[in-house]
Amino acid sequence: MREILTFPDPRLKEKSKPVAEVTDSIRELMDEMLEIMYEAPGIGLAAPQVNIHKRIVVIDITEEKNSPMFFINPEIIASSGEEEMEEGCLSVPEYTAIVHRPSEVTVKALDKDGKEFQLECDGLLAVCIQHEIDHLNGKLFIDYLSPLKRQMVRKKMDKLKKAGR
Repeated sequence: MREILTFPDPRLKEKSKPVAEVTDSIRELMDEMLEIMYEAPGIGLAAPQVNIHKRIVVIDITEEKNSPMFFINPEIIASSGEEEMEEGCLSVPEYTAIVHRPSEVTVKALDKDGKEFQLECDGLLAVCIQHEIDHLNGKLFIDYLSPLKRQMVRKKMDKLKKAGR
């Protein structure tokens, strides 16, 4: 199984390329990403986090982990409101921070079968989809923090790596 890249790995800063065609290999990758996300455990995972630089996201915000959502080439086409929520990330383990984002978004994407859809969302799902789309654009939630806080996070991640975690 693929490993999740962790900050400050420079590959997390690469922009992802659009998926030209939804193939069986793309669907298999999404299934593998879902498995990695559940095992981690997390509620969202973007392909760049597993060193695949394609615009693919999987999300499941349910407690039961039984409602996976698949987004290929997602883009936010509308947003409104403002919300602050504590965020964490599988690529920045053992660290959370308050991030300000739009409270409601409309996202357009392709589903697992390659069919286009739009989804209006708010709350945790809106935050999660914005967080994951940021990954596709080479941005981490800690990029919303001050340079001093980011430096503190880098030191913490270095310590975790040295400790073998």
